[in-house]
Amino acid sequence: MTTEMRRPFDVITFGESMGLLYPDGPHGIGQGGTMAQSFGGAESNLAIGLARLECTSGWFGQLGKDPMAQGIVKALRGEGVDVSRVRYSESGPTGLMLRESVRGKSSVYYYRAGSAASKMTPELIDTDYIAQARIVHFTGITAALSSNCLKTIQHVISICKENDVQISFDPNLRLKLWNIEQARPVLLELAEACDYFMPGYDECKLLYQTDDENVIIQELRKLNAKCVIKSFHGNNVLVEKDQLIKVPFEQVDEVVDPVGAGDGFCAGFLAGISKGYSLEKAIRLGGLTGSMVIEAIGDWEALPTWEEVEIRRGNRTHIER
Repeated sequence: MTTEMRRPFDVITFGESMGLLYPDGPHGIGQGGTMAQSFGGAESNLAIGLARLECTSGWFGQLGKDPMAQGIVKALRGEGVDVSRVRYSESGPTGLMLRESVRGKSSVYYYRAGSAASKMTPELIDTDYIAQARIVHFTGITAALSSNCLKTIQHVISICKENDVQISFDPNLRLKLWNIEQARPVLLELAEACDYFMPGYDECKLLYQTDDENVIIQELRKLNAKCVIKSFHGNNVLVEKDQLIKVPFEQVDEVVDPVGAGDGFCAGFLAGISKGYSLEKAIRLGGLTGSMVIEAIGDWEALPTWEEVEIRRGNRTHIER
């Protein structure tokens, strides 16, 4: 990275972070037993992942004035994420999600209607803060929460354009929030505005209404963004104008928990960009961090540190005791 491009933050991201409850044991929700608690959100997960990979990251959003919010902010700050621009609302609570895994199938139930995050507006954005980032990252989840949240994203995009801040976008399509007919035009418009676009292959098929991979690639070539297709026939694939590079998945011995792999990939990829890696090398780092996430339990809890990545790559030696 050149000196001229150095800014206080490698990546700033924003969106909804929610409280998380899940059965503490093999039973499902409603079957008795105790519930464990944590939190999660694609953007806050990403911010933690970047901090663990020794990048400077910031996360902001709007939370309720409640104990769950206090726990979220405390945990993020403890992970080294800047949370100085978090806002609190008295008119809506922090959102909540319940998650269970029964007979090998995971299910998530959201309680986010009227949440503080859904009431986020452009007026809450600190322009000077956004301008301190090299990259700003957001997801389609935020766009789906409310019309005001979409306007907030559009406002942030305009700030980025005015201040030469690069834009990273993961569509993170959630059909429990909106149907594909509602989502498609919004997500495709946002893709037009970004510098890095990271859809999954299944998302591409829904967005471009085709199973023809050649058509999908041609559509992505029309964008100005550097596109990375996640989970494309056992590869992560870079599509940039006439360039197409396939990077095979990292192999793992055992899949413990698949949740959070996408956030782990995005964190690794953006960490690579922040460290000055080539696009291909950044994709390889993203693939590695994503694979390490699924080897342990938890969304952000399983995100690897830079030391763990270096040990996995053979650049450092693990000392057991």
